[in-house]
Amino acid sequence: MGRENIERYSTGYAILKSVANFWHNNFFYRRVIVVGRDNINPNDYLIFAPNHQNALMDALAVLFTHKGQPIFLARADIFKTKFMASILYFLKILPVYRIRDGLDALKSNDIIFDKTIDVLKNKNGLVILPEGSHEGVRRLRQLKKGICRIAFQAYEATGFTLNIKIIPVGIEFTNYSRVRQVLTVVYGKPIEISQFYDSYRKNPQRAMNELRSLLSAEMEKNMVHIESEEDYEAIDELRSLINGKYSDDIRMPKLFRDRILINKLNRLKSSSADTYQKICELTLKIKEKAKLLKTDYRLLEKKKHPFYAMLSGVLGLIIGFPLFIFGFVFNFVFLQIPNIPLKKVQDIQFHSSLRYTISLMLAIVLMPVYLILSFAIVSPWWFAILIFISIPLTGLFSWSYYLLLRRISGGLRIRHMIRKKNEDFFLLKRNHDELVTLISKL
Repeated sequence: MGRENIERYSTGYAILKSVANFWHNNFFYRRVIVVGRDNINPNDYLIFAPNHQNALMDALAVLFTHKGQPIFLARADIFKTKFMASILYFLKILPVYRIRDGLDALKSNDIIFDKTIDVLKNKNGLVILPEGSHEGVRRLRQLKKGICRIAFQAYEATGFTLNIKIIPVGIEFTNYSRVRQVLTVVYGKPIEISQFYDSYRKNPQRAMNELRSLLSAEMEKNMVHIESEEDYEAIDELRSLINGKYSDDIRMPKLFRDRILINKLNRLKSSSADTYQKICELTLKIKEKAKLLKTDYRLLEKKKHPFYAMLSGVLGLIIGFPLFIFGFVFNFVFLQIPNIPLKKVQDIQFHSSLRYTISLMLAIVLMPVYLILSFAIVSPWWFAILIFISIPLTGLFSWSYYLLLRRISGGLRIRHMIRKKNEDFFLLKRNHDELVTLISKL
């Protein structure tokens, strides 16, 4: 598989995608929520436009939430060696050359453009991240014109007969870098390029600006967008404080709850600046104090932490400890080895990409080894298979065990602070309750 036939179906790629998809959707993330799949018509000529905040994971979010073998565009400097280029072409990634790559290199974009037409005609789906680069902020930045230029040029090159559509995509991670988080992907309503036909024939530049403005507005509708730079930290934290408990909600995903909260805050800022400022100040105070006291928002929401509940939790931890040890020992490598190179990577938005890639490679290598060892050590054969299957399942159990341990220890810590009449904790609790009351009035 090379650049010249990148749009063709690849069996090898399909196998790799299936394995990587299984690891991504079932192990790396604890839940993947997809909204708007019905907006994807496989018979259409589609360009996907996702927001770009989390490096490679943004592209994978699109790849692993719908069928097919879409083609991605990426900056050309990662194609420098033939070996690397061959891998990227196999992964169905095409280079895009920029001015910084040299004027001669820019001419190669003509070849890439011709190939994007083949991709669209073949109905693979073309994925372009229109912000151009990633940044770890929950805000849509200004879009580059490249996606609009490619769409219009492909439309014109096919005699204005190819009904190309751009699908705005919103991607949200409950945490950018940690494992076992929640990923939400929202596919918005398609934008038909044909609606700009008259405008493009009269003034192509104006049509591109119109399309870019419309695409930007549609992308914002499907993602968490915090406009304020001054109060960004407070608003971003408030999402977790108020809506964190809804992270796994499928019927009303947290992404939409966050959007409602942010819109109400934006209106409040205009109608009652003092209340708005008080909410921001309280949020930052709670964040700082909760970190100092090593407690989380879920525990603060509870009115009581009954001793019998703590005791039953401790008993559950004792009973499940052997299973936790088994799962931890055999899955430790998937959790810890990927962390080793992260200290040398300054851009933390690449951390989850490295964690995922390294853990996937380890799984591809070690899981067959575990299978062979199971058959070599355990008999009969059906029991060996059960042992093998139990390895990833107990790994997930170990992670849940760890979370339960944190909740129990956190609850006991709060009981201790209440018993000792810790003034800092009572202040934290008052601030939390006051903040929740202010938000409820919105």
